[in-house]
Amino acid sequence: MMNFSAQADFEATYNFGSPNGSQECNQQSAFGGDFNFNGHPCFTHYGYPSELTDMSRNGLGSGPSASRGTSSRIPRCAQKPRQIPSPRINYSFRPVFHERTTEEDDSILTQQLWKLARRSGTLNLSNKGLARVPGRLYDINDADEDSKAANLEKLTMKEEDAWWNQVPLNNLDLSSNALTHLSSKIENLASLTVLTLHDNALVELPPEIGKLEKLMRLNVSHNKLSHLPREIYSLPDLRHLNISYNEFKELDPDISDLHMLEFLDGGHNNIQSLPGGIGFLVRLTTLLLPYNHIKELPPDLVNMRSLQKIELEQNDLIGLPDDMGLLRKLECLYLQHNDILELPDFEGNESLNELHASNNFIKTIPKSMCSNLPHLKILDLRDNKITELPDELCLLRNLTRLDVSNNSISVLPVTLSSLAHLISLQVDGNPIKTIRRDILQCGTTRILKTLHERAMANKEEGGSDAASTSGGISVTRLRGGHTDTGDIPENFPDSYSNQQPSQFGCRCPYPCQQHMQQNVQPFCVYEPLRNCPEYDRETQGHIYEPESYEQQHQSGNMANLFMKQQEQRRSSGYHNSYMYQQQQEQYVYGQDNSHHSTNRMAVHPRWVYKLRHTRTLAVNLEQLTEVPEQVFQLAKEEGVHVVDFARNQLSTLPNGLQHMREQLTELVLSNNLIGHVPQFISQFTRISYMNLSNNLLNDLPKEFGVLVTLRELNVANNRFQFIPNGIYELQGLEIFIASENHIKQLNVSGLQCMPRLTTLDLRNNDIDNVPPILGNLTNITHLELVGNPFRQPRHQILMKGTEAIMSYLRDRIPT
Repeated sequence: MMNFSAQADFEATYNFGSPNGSQECNQQSAFGGDFNFNGHPCFTHYGYPSELTDMSRNGLGSGPSASRGTSSRIPRCAQKPRQIPSPRINYSFRPVFHERTTEEDDSILTQQLWKLARRSGTLNLSNKGLARVPGRLYDINDADEDSKAANLEKLTMKEEDAWWNQVPLNNLDLSSNALTHLSSKIENLASLTVLTLHDNALVELPPEIGKLEKLMRLNVSHNKLSHLPREIYSLPDLRHLNISYNEFKELDPDISDLHMLEFLDGGHNNIQSLPGGIGFLVRLTTLLLPYNHIKELPPDLVNMRSLQKIELEQNDLIGLPDDMGLLRKLECLYLQHNDILELPDFEGNESLNELHASNNFIKTIPKSMCSNLPHLKILDLRDNKITELPDELCLLRNLTRLDVSNNSISVLPVTLSSLAHLISLQVDGNPIKTIRRDILQCGTTRILKTLHERAMANKEEGGSDAASTSGGISVTRLRGGHTDTGDIPENFPDSYSNQQPSQFGCRCPYPCQQHMQQNVQPFCVYEPLRNCPEYDRETQGHIYEPESYEQQHQSGNMANLFMKQQEQRRSSGYHNSYMYQQQQEQYVYGQDNSHHSTNRMAVHPRWVYKLRHTRTLAVNLEQLTEVPEQVFQLAKEEGVHVVDFARNQLSTLPNGLQHMREQLTELVLSNNLIGHVPQFISQFTRISYMNLSNNLLNDLPKEFGVLVTLRELNVANNRFQFIPNGIYELQGLEIFIASENHIKQLNVSGLQCMPRLTTLDLRNNDIDNVPPILGNLTNITHLELVGNPFRQPRHQILMKGTEAIMSYLRDRIPT
């Protein structure tokens, strides 16, 4: 039964008791417009208002309202009227997926697109559902009928449509459609330089495509092609060819005729082998052949001397060519998920930065490989069969990431603690018994600290070289960059190895009386530390001490010289060492040349050879506070272009760096005590990478903005409260890392002046507001903002990545 309030609402809504007895209903007030009673669930169950009114007239109602001719309640025994099903409406549906007609495909090329293509030379018909290429597309370079019929007066009124302003079509995008073939009329588009056909259903290409002599980029990936017409291999200017995600079983030997080819992607096919003539692609810089079934690489692969990147993951390779060292420009090599049993020594691959060889059957790491890869930064050897890590791994001085997870390694060499740039050491899944499990779980920093402590303990207990864990190899010699035997390489430029140690006329620069009496004799750079009673072993405790006088010369450890000279200046006023003699008589290669006067340092030839061979000056973990100017003079003479003094105690940039202003390309001074950068930094006209992280910087000089060649700058973990203005002037900067500072605000207008910036890392700063206009900087593809005190965007959005952050910011831009 209805309560009173429900009854009043029901009567007020339907107005059953109208004086004239008509069947009225306040439909507009109840339903906001026209309303159809038929089929409404309320009336189907309780009856229609007209029926209820009739029942009240027949005395079926009761109560006061019934006497007034209205019904105040719905009778329980009211008979439900019989429902007559309404006829089903017959909708004529047209399915979305149907066979496209020629007229539909032609209509896609609208007049607006047509005019835009004629003005810009670019036509984008991507993702239009085309089954055929619109017929009139092939005549787009011809003058249309309107232009031919128009007189000069009409053309001048609409000059942008005039034939003299027409640009030949050079970029055609037909990707992501349903094309099964191309017409032979493609030859009419002779001006094409870029043709994009990926994500279609093409089974073959017309031979006439070989007449597009200006074509430079061809992308036919994600189709059903099993071969290319031979005419394609005669394209004289083709530089970029992408045939990935097709059904190729082999590469045509004629591919070697593409002499200008620089990029080749044949991944995700069924290629079994590579043709022998592939070595003629001497301009190829990128070779991508992942996810195939290649078992062996042709010998002439090493003739492609311009190769910088090779991807061969997910194949069936069992080995690599022995003369891989001929690929001297190779930077990245991907070999994951193959059947490789051993690695070559990579002699000659000095430019290699990344080596990925996980998920293979490698059992050992060649010791010679470690000395041949001075610039290697990433070494990925997880999921192999490695049982031991060589001590020579410490020769990879630039290594930042080492992954040897899921192998059979039981001991970690303590020499790993000397890798100054190692920030990621992955050893999970190994039966390591020499380090506690809780230490391994603490991560890279804790593991390296433990190894360093053990190296120092072994040094104190067992002598200078007891820190080595296997093979009896000298740690000092390793840090100097030499093998256990101390043999000079076969291509060493002089015959120093035949000299006798007794020929060295070295004298200790410390102010002991014995040497002061003989100070007329020339000094050698590498002095024996043990002969000087004033040498303080406590201040040099972290340096691995050489075993003997001979080894001090064989090690080539330049850092000992620096430490000696600084200790000398602190202990006394003796200034007869080479640092304080501007015209020191030179002692070269063990021969007394006292009658010659020169400013060149007297340096062990092995160290000179190392500089010349690696083009790198690297001294790390030596607590240096100064670097002699002569060191940079020598580095300049030997063509060094990479300087690395990370993990020392430098308070500013060494003045001697100015000698290398015209050749320096990479400068690493991270983990020092640098508080300011001198103005002469603007003189480095070729520098492309600079790492000043983990210092005490709070500003950069305004001259910093003239470094137009700088591509990557890392100033993380300093004391910046704002981004220096000079950085906004770096037009070529692509990667800017400023995390772990105290930056409080974002200068979006300044960031807009950096058109090439793609990576911006501002994690863990004090930014309290992110301007929504930042979302308009579409050139930024990697943005890190986690760890700042702002409220918007929320953490959940930050975790979704750069695209979600930028989209969120754009949506909040006020209109």
